[in-house]
Amino acid sequence: MAELQLIDLGMLLVVTSLVAMMSRRIGLPYTAGLVAAGIVLALLPIGVNLPLSRELVFNIFLPPLIFEAALQMPWRRLRAQLPLTVTLAFLGVAISAAFVAGGLHWLLGWSWLGAAFFGVLIAATDPVSVIAAFKEMRAEPRLGMVVESESLLNDGVAAVAFSILLVIAGGGELTPVAAVGALVWTVLGGLAAGAGVAFLLLKLAGRTDDHLVEITLTTIIAWGSFLLAEHVKASGVFAALAAGVIVGNLGWRRAISDNGRGHVLGFWEYAAFLANSLLFLMIGSHEAHQPLALVSGALAVVIILTLLGRAAAVYPIALLFRGTALRLPATYQHVLLWGGLRGAVGLALALAVPASVPEQRQIIVLAFGVVAFSIFLQGLTMPPLLRRWKLTGKDTSADEAP
Repeated sequence: MAELQLIDLGMLLVVTSLVAMMSRRIGLPYTAGLVAAGIVLALLPIGVNLPLSRELVFNIFLPPLIFEAALQMPWRRLRAQLPLTVTLAFLGVAISAAFVAGGLHWLLGWSWLGAAFFGVLIAATDPVSVIAAFKEMRAEPRLGMVVESESLLNDGVAAVAFSILLVIAGGGELTPVAAVGALVWTVLGGLAAGAGVAFLLLKLAGRTDDHLVEITLTTIIAWGSFLLAEHVKASGVFAALAAGVIVGNLGWRRAISDNGRGHVLGFWEYAAFLANSLLFLMIGSHEAHQPLALVSGALAVVIILTLLGRAAAVYPIALLFRGTALRLPATYQHVLLWGGLRGAVGLALALAVPASVPEQRQIIVLAFGVVAFSIFLQGLTMPPLLRRWKLTGKDTSADEAP
């Protein structure tokens, strides 16, 4: 069995390499190519086993992806955009989730609990999909910062809302005060876990200039902060985000040696590439087995609701910042709408919906449908839209009025 799994892993690594080479040659977004490859693998008679679960996504794949993205974020630029991205993440998720949930209840007759579960898990843009796509498209620095940081933050918001719904689905009672307390703990507890682990191990890293030890310690920081936060019911995403920002901004100056910096960055670039590749192959494999034709009418409704819910969040929030230095040009707003991709996080949460929810099976199938739409239609059309709106290369956001 173990030998077979190693063979499967070797085959997947070959496939990811071929897809990467072909995608760059023909100009196809890498994530879309991986999902397509996963679908093909699932339909072949060789029977490659690609498991996908919430635990696998959250405990194995998310830590390196979030940490590596945060590692590259300059703190000054991230801090400058925080009022905007925090508003988009917290208020935006609430607006989008409420819009989608209401639509599912009134248009499709779903129970409020099932509609709320789906609204929450689909409202947050997926950091895995967004970061991979915008890095590949080389979006403008400010645009990339806003979209990527918002996707990292709103995932944590969706996770705590999902946890609250799990309590309700389990028959528990939750007061507004308890709900707010859970939200605060999820955010602050995650940030504290990430900062605590990062500072502690960076202090240790400062005692060596061995790049292998430095890589090992940053690996412990990434997974250790994430898993510690999840263990204490806080946000692992916020933990990995905080840890990555600290290592990427303080670690280079105080702990990681000049010789080790290139080795550390190279390791994390490869770790993110590997996690990204395997994750999207798994998504494609599971897409192939979803009975989407049976819910085609409902899927069309859900896709429209998801886009309208995102629009109901993005455009009004952009108006709030219209007269400030954080104003969003019209093209940025359109990118936030159409470039708000869904992916692994939404699927992981869908797979965790309890069986007691009447629409559980529909939630899973429709979540896969929305992700397929997001990756293929939205993902494939974003590069030409960015080029048409001249949003690649240097940051020219100040040149365009909202």
